[in-house]
Amino acid sequence: MRTKDRKVTTALVFAALTASKKAGAAVLDVYNSEFAVELKEDRSPLTLADKRSHEIISERMESLGPDLINRFLEAKDRSIPVLSEEGKGIPFEERKDWEYFWLVDPLDGTKEFVKRNGEFTVNIALIHINRPVLGVIYIPVKDTLYFGAEGLGSYKLEFNKQPDFVLPEEYSPVNFNNIISASQKLNAGKALRSSSGNMQHITIIGSRSHMSKDTEDYINGLKKKYSKVDFISAGSSLKFCLIAEGRADIYPRFGPTMEWDTAAGQGIVEQAGGKVLNLSLKEPLRYNKENLLNPFFVVRGAGI
Repeated sequence: MRTKDRKVTTALVFAALTASKKAGAAVLDVYNSEFAVELKEDRSPLTLADKRSHEIISERMESLGPDLINRFLEAKDRSIPVLSEEGKGIPFEERKDWEYFWLVDPLDGTKEFVKRNGEFTVNIALIHINRPVLGVIYIPVKDTLYFGAEGLGSYKLEFNKQPDFVLPEEYSPVNFNNIISASQKLNAGKALRSSSGNMQHITIIGSRSHMSKDTEDYINGLKKKYSKVDFISAGSSLKFCLIAEGRADIYPRFGPTMEWDTAAGQGIVEQAGGKVLNLSLKEPLRYNKENLLNPFFVVRGAGI
């Protein structure tokens, strides 16, 4: 992140944390009701929860205090625009020169939401010149936040394990330090290794709703390389979270995803020491492309 002012960085993280938590509460209200399901243009489900979450996050991120924005962007009368799955119709000609913008998925895992298995998330990322420099993922059913930012690292905050801890309503350096103290620092490099340092046992994580033949072939190739390969599955951006905290080592994705599906997860994984790589170019996924569709990619823990 360009700013060297830690207070500005932590204030931006705090804004994303509070927005995702508030949006997640609205999502849960719908989840616990008899909700209706519409179909998007691509035939995937859209619920009232998507819309409410989008509105809450957009309002919060677009209304950040001007003093904070001016200090961050070093310019007057500017704001950080929002690009959301539910507001994706912004023309490329308008957004191509954005230096910073919020990239939001107000409800990642709508299929999991409709199935009522709890594996859905609220995702917020800050993009700087095609790179995610801040990421927040909130899991409403588990009341758990994952977050990371350049210069800060990545963390996990489980409210259910700390019933006395409440996310502060107002930002201050002291309040943010209390959030960090209540959180677990993440390390994407906890994989088991042999005494010689060579990887012998890895855990692959895959999608709960998407498993292609290419993915199966990739997994079979890894089984030939490592002495023991375990496989676990999870929905939505939870896969990025489990890589970031070292509970899984590799997440291959050989299927369509959009930029808002991966940006927050990439920010968290990278600040935990892992990588999110374009499969063909072997370089990090890039954002704010004219076509917002991601290429195939693989997420790797540190040292993989």
